[in-house]
Amino acid sequence: MARKDSDNQKRSMSALFRGRAIFKPLNTGRINENVACVREWVANIFFYTKNGTTIMIDAGYNYARLREKMSWLDISPGSIEHILITHQDTDHMGALETDSEQLFRNATVYIGETENRYLTGEVRRKVFHGFYWLPMVKTDNKRVLLTDGQVLDIGGIRVECILVPGHTWGHMVYLIDDQYLFTGDTIWFGADGGYSFISTLAEDNRLAVRSLEKLEQNIRSRKRPISVITGHTGWTDDLDFVFAHRQEICRPFTSHYTDPEAPYDGYVEDDDTQERARTVLLKKKGS
Repeated sequence: MARKDSDNQKRSMSALFRGRAIFKPLNTGRINENVACVREWVANIFFYTKNGTTIMIDAGYNYARLREKMSWLDISPGSIEHILITHQDTDHMGALETDSEQLFRNATVYIGETENRYLTGEVRRKVFHGFYWLPMVKTDNKRVLLTDGQVLDIGGIRVECILVPGHTWGHMVYLIDDQYLFTGDTIWFGADGGYSFISTLAEDNRLAVRSLEKLEQNIRSRKRPISVITGHTGWTDDLDFVFAHRQEICRPFTSHYTDPEAPYDGYVEDDDTQERARTVLLKKKGS
C-alpha cells in the first residue's frame, strides 16, 4: 500500500458509505489523562500514556495531518517507541508504510504472528466477500510477533494480547493495565449496542462472531470495570451495551444497521478542531 492507496480509499469509501450512518469516529481529543485519540477521517488511532511512556495503538491511514493533530494533544511523533497493531488494513498501518512521512521510523511495531503473514505476502487481504484484494502493506519497522494470551510489560504498562480472528485472520485486541480494551475492527457500535464488525470488510464473518463470543466471556470473567475502545465508533464502559448484539453482524447496506448520531460523511472532518481537542473530553457511547 502507499499514500495513493489511502487517498483512493478515502474517495471510494466516502462514496460507498456516505449517508449510510455507519461510521461514527471520535474526534481528536482525550478520553481521560491516560487515553488520547487522533481522528483520521473515519478511523481513530489511540495513545496510552503512563509514567512518562506513551504507547500508540494502531497507526491510521497514510495521512498528511497526523503530526498536526498529535500536536493538538502535545504528543510528539519522536516520543513514540512502541506501536501496537490490531490488524494490517490501510486505515490501521498507513503511517508505517515505506512511502509515509516516516514519523515513527524508529518505533518497534507489535503485531500478531498470524497477521504478520499479510506483511510477508504469504496471505493476501480480501474484502467484499473475497471479491476484492487489497494492496500489500510494506513497512521497514522492527517487528515483535505476538501470540494469543501473551502479556507484555512496556515501560511498566501491562499489555495483554487477545486473538480475535474474523475481520482479518490474525486480528488482535489489547487489554492495557486491565482497564482499557482497544478492539480495532472487532466491534461496531450502533445506536442500540455492539455488533460484530462490518460484514463486507471481513475475511470470515462466522469466525468473527465466534471470536466476539469468546472475547465477551474473557472480559466479563474479569469482573471489573473495563473501557472498550473501538477503531471507528467510539468507546464505552457499559459491557451490556458492548455485547448487546454480538451474535449479529453489521450489514451496512440495510437500514437496520445505522446510527442517527453518525455523520452523513465520516470522511468530512470539519468538526475536528484543535480547540475542541484541547477543551472537550470525548464522551462515551450512550452518554
